[in-house]
Amino acid sequence: MPTYDDTLFDPPAPLAKTTLRNPQNGKSVSNVPMLLDSGADVTLVPRAIMDHLGAEVIPNVSYEVTSFDGSTSVISAVQIELILLKKVFRGRFLLIDQSWGVVGRDILNLVSLWLDGPRLTWNEQH
Repeated sequence: MPTYDDTLFDPPAPLAKTTLRNPQNGKSVSNVPMLLDSGADVTLVPRAIMDHLGAEVIPNVSYEVTSFDGSTSVISAVQIELILLKKVFRGRFLLIDQSWGVVGRDILNLVSLWLDGPRLTWNEQH
């Protein structure tokens, strides 16, 4: 069972190691840290990794998002694949300027997870 991360988050939070892949050229980056966040509507991926994948921002497409603190910003999106729990999720994901991403409900609603807060572990529920 993966453990909650206590280096990036205080209090510790469930963090998955995912793979991001560019379907256009097959390039991928493994062990991308992604916070499992049921409070996030959408999935956000680290912008810096897109350079390694050769993934390009979707032209003329941007989204206005509101952060938990109420601030708004306009961000870009990419068309990539996210691999989590041996499942491939294909779609349009938003870009974030930080070293870790966020798996939102657009993906979390498609999997069954067990979050064990007292033990600080999480796992896929079968």
